[in-house]
Amino acid sequence: MRTRRVTLIDYLFVVSRQALGSGARRGLLLLWLGALLPLAARAQLPGMGHSQLRIGSDTVRRHAVARLPKPRVVAFFDARYSIINGHFVTINGLKLGLEWKNRLRTGAAVYFLSSRIPTRRARPDGVDDDARADLRFRYLALYGEYVLIENRRWELSVPIQAGLGNAYVEYISPDGTHQETPHDFMGVIEPSANAQMRIFRWAGLGAGAGWRAPVFVNAAVRKELSGPIFFLRGKLFVNDLVAVVRGRERLFSQKGLRSE
Repeated sequence: MRTRRVTLIDYLFVVSRQALGSGARRGLLLLWLGALLPLAARAQLPGMGHSQLRIGSDTVRRHAVARLPKPRVVAFFDARYSIINGHFVTINGLKLGLEWKNRLRTGAAVYFLSSRIPTRRARPDGVDDDARADLRFRYLALYGEYVLIENRRWELSVPIQAGLGNAYVEYISPDGTHQETPHDFMGVIEPSANAQMRIFRWAGLGAGAGWRAPVFVNAAVRKELSGPIFFLRGKLFVNDLVAVVRGRERLFSQKGLRSE
């Protein structure tokens, strides 16, 4: 059994190296290393008990954060920024998912490129030479996010998401005529790291960075869309908002966020 397991891991590693670029591999490596931190924090040295290894900081040991017995609904507005073809662009998205015991978040998201940027692709026959050529893409994704470090107000997490979508070029002539190239099907993998701060009990802001790696698509599209991502988040904790309203608490109170 042990030999078979090692062979399968080696096979998956080789396939992942072939599917992703070097930049994406670096991002995934950082993600995997970060995911090992909670395991290392829990490990015990020979001859030492759990009480001897207890860390006093409630940030690392998470003493200050209550574990939720049931999953709660979370919603995100996820504004992502990137550099494509030398242009700083905006990729807007909406996320909806569940949070499990304050530690794991899973759900679905939709993204689309809101900025108009010129493409580097060759202009096809039948398109006016003076027509504007804009690269467009959109995709649906499933995401997972694991919280590594957390206290009442702050948290550090490692999100990763994978999705499917399409990319195409839109040509707009001076007379307003629109033409589009055939839509190229593509997959997208985005590992990243994220920091978040709760402003109120029911709302927070977050920021992070990662890498976008298109897969299952031709080299020309992959070259245009591969690159770093930076993102800002406005986060709404729906269950906490309902609890505040039902409990007739002050909406902008800092209750439960300050260290005691």
